[in-house]
Amino acid sequence: MPTNDHGTPSDIQPVEAKAVSYSGIGGPEVISIATRTVRPPAAGEVRLRVQAAAVNPTDVAWRDPGRPDGHWPLTPGMDAAGVVEAVGPGVSRLAVGDQVMAAVMPARPEGGAQATYIVVPEVSVVPIPAATTITEAATLPMNGLTALYALENAGLSKGQVLAVSGGAGLLAHYAIAIANRRGITVVADAKPEEHDLVRGYGATVVVTRSDDFAGAVREQFPDGADALLDTALLGERGFGALRDGGVYLPVRGWAKESERGIQVKPVWVSKVLDRTDWLEQLRGWVEDGTIKLRVAAEFPLSEVAAAQQVLSAGGLRGRPVLTL
Repeated sequence: MPTNDHGTPSDIQPVEAKAVSYSGIGGPEVISIATRTVRPPAAGEVRLRVQAAAVNPTDVAWRDPGRPDGHWPLTPGMDAAGVVEAVGPGVSRLAVGDQVMAAVMPARPEGGAQATYIVVPEVSVVPIPAATTITEAATLPMNGLTALYALENAGLSKGQVLAVSGGAGLLAHYAIAIANRRGITVVADAKPEEHDLVRGYGATVVVTRSDDFAGAVREQFPDGADALLDTALLGERGFGALRDGGVYLPVRGWAKESERGIQVKPVWVSKVLDRTDWLEQLRGWVEDGTIKLRVAAEFPLSEVAAAQQVLSAGGLRGRPVLTL
């Protein structure tokens, strides 16, 4: 039988998969588990047997309130971890049997990560970190890439100040840890009982979470922060934390005016899902302890609605993960 360089049959067949499916925009009633056929990988692609897929706020946002780039029915999920099951022509970095993690875009016609088999560009896939479980690895790719893209947009140098709202959350954790590693001063907010947790992420200063995030930051840094990563979706209420000409980094887009020369640079992770080098960096930072992965709870694929409900209730310090 003809094979490619990795010994995989060249006539790879389609496989049947179970996948989370949204029938349209709406509440949990639009969620179902569907059966679909997953094609063989094309040139530069791999097919994964997904064993874990993280549940993120963006998964809920695809159906509620909905996004204009959705294809219905839509399979959500931007984080997957599992095993390479087949490789397409030209794939050289990965082989069948490798344990890997991947960043996936649900807007594509084939949908996102929450399916038992998916086809992904090789550039969006790297081996999982050493001494890490598949379930833990599923919490890293999308939020890790988001944190790196936010910091690239911020353009901060060693000693400059990054403010992070929602400091105890997962995206905040990754951004704080990476910024601290780069010598950036980080001020973040948290509930009093979570101050030590956020300091453990690498925050230089932790202020108590309140309705006046900007005021709390200014008490510590009277001139204002150089950039604000707004994971708590404060919007204009966060501008006061920034110096004139500072950088505001929203994670849900932006269509409004700014003030005082503040530069608004939305963090669209879809633009960097092909950054293999960043995924490799993230893997290394887990291995050296810079980033600590946290699974908040595990759910079978059939209980995706319950996983989303737990996530939306707030207060998690990690991510729910679907185990497939």
